[in-house]
Amino acid sequence: MSLRPNRVGEQMKKELSDIIGRKIKDPRIGFVTVTDVQVTGDLQQAKVFISVLGDEEQRQNTLKGLAKAKGFIRSEIGQRIRLRKTPEILFEFDESIDYGNRIESILHEINKQSNQESNRE
Repeated sequence: MSLRPNRVGEQMKKELSDIIGRKIKDPRIGFVTVTDVQVTGDLQQAKVFISVLGDEEQRQNTLKGLAKAKGFIRSEIGQRIRLRKTPEILFEFDESIDYGNRIESILHEINKQSNQESNRE
């Protein structure tokens, strides 16, 4: 297994954060955090995991805005990272953050219940 896809992914993550944060002026795109970039071994595709602050509608609008800006984003990446061919970019929501938040709220609820029960004894 080559380290190159990982290095390219890390570099893309840095550049994408900058591009999305500073260069794109689409009002549909909310507060986006690029959480991870997974590049295939042949460097043809990059799966970009994002988290978006806001409700489901805000998340969907952000995804639409990013999809529309995909060509621009890809050309910016191509200028910033020297590769023979810039990977095709796919945006996906990072569900692990929501998953982690759900687990945390469940643990908080369990903790609260056990505290209430111990106070009754």
